[in-house]
Amino acid sequence: MFWRNAVDYLVYLAVRCFICAMQMISLDSADRLVRPLARLLADYFPIRRRVVLDNLKAAMPELTPLEQRVLIRRMWRHLLLMIFEIAHAHRKLREVTWRRYVRLVNERRMLRLLLSDRPIQIVTGHFGNFEVAGLLLGLLGFPAFTIARPLDNRYLQSYFLRLRSRFGQFILPKEGVAPFVEHVLKNNGVLTVLGDQHGGPKGCWVQFFGRPVSSHKALAVFTLTGNAPMVVSYIRRTGAALQFELCLQAIADPETLSEAQQSVKGLTQWYNDQLEQIIRRDPDQYWWLHRRFRG
Repeated sequence: MFWRNAVDYLVYLAVRCFICAMQMISLDSADRLVRPLARLLADYFPIRRRVVLDNLKAAMPELTPLEQRVLIRRMWRHLLLMIFEIAHAHRKLREVTWRRYVRLVNERRMLRLLLSDRPIQIVTGHFGNFEVAGLLLGLLGFPAFTIARPLDNRYLQSYFLRLRSRFGQFILPKEGVAPFVEHVLKNNGVLTVLGDQHGGPKGCWVQFFGRPVSSHKALAVFTLTGNAPMVVSYIRRTGAALQFELCLQAIADPETLSEAQQSVKGLTQWYNDQLEQIIRRDPDQYWWLHRRFRG
């Protein structure tokens, strides 16, 4: 136990030093730095290469090998730049400065829902810089609760929890989350969920990019039983580092659901369709190394 704690603490110190180093590099310099690194990771280091290629072949079989290679390089550039953006966002995003970095789209519909006396479930995917979206919601005065698996390193877990909660974002443990979610929904809170997580063999099987995928049934159940409108949203980089567009893609309101959306399978298929539309517009900002197609 002593040695495990010692190693965890050393890893924590290394991560803190790494974050400090990233904060010393300007975002323009970071963008120039990550481009050759992205090429190295895409072309010479087989980090989840098989997963990435399998996902691209399943989702976009029309891509040529050259187009696949270019897309993989752009994905790695996005992921590396995302790390720098997260390191800088905690310092640069403030109540008086956030408009320099984020443009809101469909903000009237979004604010109308957030200000209503109802719970809200925001569904997004491993797309864009969703970490910045969580920070921004808290910064605007709408504390959000996100379901995530705790880190094994308790020092890092405590550090990131403090960092997120300072901006009004709170993490719910993945195991035994049901009573926490029930409390959030009963108190008209905001629940944010990554909707492209694998739901396991007992999940709800729907189509995603023309292939069967398993999704967690709970997302649809939260909306159908908790009177919580499901909001599919995304945040995408629009050019330079830390320049984003936060957009409300679509809403499924329990009070106005279509006939096809009134079942768990129908609603699950609906939000997967919305996520697919988002990803197709900017495929380089999706985590293709995420194991979505399996089972």
